[in-house]
Parts: sequence; structure tokens; C-alpha cells
Amino acid sequence: MKQKKLLIITYYWPPAGGPGVQRWLKFVKYLPDFDIQPIVYIPENPTYPIIDKQLIEEVSDKAIILKNKIFEPYQLAGFFSKNKTKKISSGIIPNKKKQSILERFLLWIRGNIFIPDARFLWIKPSVKYLKKYIQENDIDTIVTSGPPHSLHLIGLKLKEDLNVKWFADFRDPWTTIGYHKELKLSLYASKIHKELESKVLNSADTIIVTSKTTKIEFEALTSKPIEVITNGYDVEKVDKKPLDSKFSLAHIGSFLSERNPEILWQCLSELIAEIPSFKNDLELKLIGAVSQEVLKTISKYELDLYLNNLGYVSHKEAVSHQRTSQILLLIEIDSENTKSILPGKLFEYMVSERPIIAIGPKDSDFAEIIKSTNTGVFFTYDEKEALKSVITAHYNLFLKQKLKVFPVGLQQYSRKYLTENLAKLITSSWE
Repeated sequence: MKQKKLLIITYYWPPAGGPGVQRWLKFVKYLPDFDIQPIVYIPENPTYPIIDKQLIEEVSDKAIILKNKIFEPYQLAGFFSKNKTKKISSGIIPNKKKQSILERFLLWIRGNIFIPDARFLWIKPSVKYLKKYIQENDIDTIVTSGPPHSLHLIGLKLKEDLNVKWFADFRDPWTTIGYHKELKLSLYASKIHKELESKVLNSADTIIVTSKTTKIEFEALTSKPIEVITNGYDVEKVDKKPLDSKFSLAHIGSFLSERNPEILWQCLSELIAEIPSFKNDLELKLIGAVSQEVLKTISKYELDLYLNNLGYVSHKEAVSHQRTSQILLLIEIDSENTKSILPGKLFEYMVSERPIIAIGPKDSDFAEIIKSTNTGVFFTYDEKEALKSVITAHYNLFLKQKLKVFPVGLQQYSRKYLTENLAKLITSSWE
């Protein structure tokens, strides 16, 4: 059977690091197995806040890669403060009460001038480039992946001009994502964001989302078909290593200011005081970008002595830490707007066979997945005593070298299985 062509428009691609790159990197890896030729359109000179050159090795040799130059305002904003610009670009927004004048200015610019985001200047040149390529190469189906949601506006224009079949993939929501309200939006800017979101949702042939809550949210905004295809895990080739000798609690990924679980720090501080051996065994591993607010709170509870702040590491090294840490921490912002978030690392956590301790808002989508797969325990931000009890129980099992989990039903979240579902969705539009 001759392979059909699928044009994938995405911003994050190796050597970009972080969670944004994984979803389509893995879909592209497996799409050829289902008779789909992936053609990936990416920026030639992007400003990625995180770099992981090892991911270049994971790009499928069966994929066709198209590149086009991009101009990003962050390149100019970096002239004022490269560090602050990089943090805002990666989603780390300073605490409202502690923002400098420059930080407030950069956030205002990000929300009110860069609409829908700082990649908006890539829309017109991309449409011009891709219209020509689509017509010359007989392509009738495209996928746009956002955020950045500017890429959906590329899809919108291609749909209007060429009437291609268009799948809009939302890795995260648009106007209800946690940081959106922090962008100091004017009433006019907020209105424009919502209008653009509505236009995309009502123009794409099919919407793809990563969680059932986002599906419900979007169903109130459009009558177009909405399909849930979660993120997942892949088979990772990582050398097997022994578990940490310490009672290590590891958080992997960006630790944002609002993602600061004070109840966890309280529990650890109290257990240090109550259990004589606990202070000798405890290790708190933070892997990835960490906000100053989180570090200050850790210091407030006198946990600095137990902190191992490793900063950003390659994806391969992060996976290794997932498999050797005693406990994996999954923390989400305590907000109604974050109930729909299914962090990509959740699925890698689940297949690491280490117990997960998750903290987030009530009725979080990821709480249901953790429970159904028997991979950990979920707590809301007001369940301190229950959290403390579970940490104590885990510690006692650690002392007996019996701390482990027994996952069930993980296969449905494998990247190849998820790609098969995606392929069925796309090919059904060709019938």
C-alpha cells in the first residue's frame, strides 16, 4: 500500500528539550508503521528555552523535515534580560508580589502584543511556504500542534486557502491554561485570544486533545469532532541501575512558583523531627528548572540539607532518575484550570515502576489515571495528614527494601498504541 502523506506543523522539535517535543517526536517515529509518511515542518532558527541534543538521535529517518526561518521577539527581548526572557519563554512566571518592573513589562508584552504568542510573526511566511509545498507535493491533510497556538493560525489560513483536511492538536488548552491569567491581559487582548481560539475550534475538521476535561471544555465552544489522545510512554533504552540508597523523592520537570506544595515540605520537616533515622535517609531530588519561590519555601522548612538540585538534564538522564528514585513526585497547580493537565512525565513515571505521590486540584484527570493503573496515590492540597501517613508508610517499606508498585493496564498508554489510534483517526478522514 502506498503511504499517504501527512504534514505536521510543530514548533518544538529536537534539539528542543522539555515535554513539548516528545508528543510529535514519538508520533512521527511510529506513523510509518501505519502507512503514513510524516512530513514535519519546523522553524529553522528557533529560540528554544531548553536544549537536549541527545533527542536528535530519536528523529525518525523516515520523516521528511522541512525548515523555514522564524523571527521571534524573544530574540530582541533577550537584549534587556536574557535570563528573565528565557524563564518567561519556558513558562516560569515570577510570583506576582515579587515581580520586578522589567518582569511585569515583559509579561505585559507577552500577553498584549504577542498575540496569541511570541511566534505570531511565523504565521505569514509559513503559510506562503507551505501553500507552495502542499500544492506541489499533493498533500491534503495537515496537523498543527500547539502551544504555541500561533501554529493553529497557520493551519487556519491553509484551511481557508486550500481546503485541506485539518487536525488541530492541543497539547494544552489555550485561554484556560494556568499561566494565561498571569499575562496581564487587557480586555481587548483577552477578547482577541478568545476570538482566535473560537475560530480555530470551529474551523478545524477535528480537534485532538490530551484529556477528557479539555474535551468537555471545548465541547462548550464548538460542535466539531473532538478526540482524546493522551500523551504516553515509549520504550527507553536506559541502562538498568540500582535504586537510590537514600529515601529519594524526585520531582522531574519545571517546578513553577504556583506549583509549590507547602504541605509536602511541612510533612518532610515534621518527619525529620519525629523519626530519628529519617533525616539520615532523606534526599529531595529536583530535576529541571525550579523557581526561586519553591527554593525559598524549601529553605523555610530547613530542608536545604536534604536538597539535591540537579537542574536540567537530558531526557535520557531524566528517565534514568525516574527509574532509580524511591518515590516520584507529580505536582500540579491547585486551580480549576489545571484539572485537565496530563503532564507528559506522568506516563513515563507510570512505566518506571516507582511509586508516584501526586498533589493537585480535586477531580484532576491525572488522579483517575494514577488510581486506575495502580501506580501511586493522589492528594489534594488540604490532605496533609493523609499525605504524611503515606510518606511514612513508604519510608517503612523502604527500610525493608520492599517499596515498589504493581502497575496494571499500562499498554493503552504506549506511544505505539497511541499512534495507532491517531493513524486510525487520520486514515478514516481519507475514506
